[in-house]
Amino acid sequence: MKTVKINPFPNNAANNLPSLSQDFTVALQNRFLQRSGLKGAVENPDLLIEGEITDYNITPTSVGASTTTTTGNIIQAQQNKLTITIKVHYENIKDPTLNFDRTYSDEAVFNSDLDLNTIETAQVKIVNERIINKIFNDIVANW
Repeated sequence: MKTVKINPFPNNAANNLPSLSQDFTVALQNRFLQRSGLKGAVENPDLLIEGEITDYNITPTSVGASTTTTTGNIIQAQQNKLTITIKVHYENIKDPTLNFDRTYSDEAVFNSDLDLNTIETAQVKIVNERIINKIFNDIVANW
């Protein structure tokens, strides 16, 4: 294997961070170009990697304090969880038996008292890095 083409991963998640598609695609491209010895290719690559971002979700994971108001109890989350799911299509032109379609997902948990606007980018970077590690390892493990 000498060349790789990594197409942009469109963000098709219902909730999304506007820069997620570009950030993920660039980070994945950098990983393969910097750590695999492969060169980028526009046409006729030995490896093709493409896919889409299918889920981006922030949900409460643990309950914290409860406050009673005139309208009832308000329960506040103590921690939130960011989950990103990415569908990947991989083609190995030289050995098609290694081709696959897989879904990768990972998460990061953070305190709910932190300002999401301040920490969201850092949390996304952590989750992206974990997913990229999984993708990279699944692909290069068979070389």
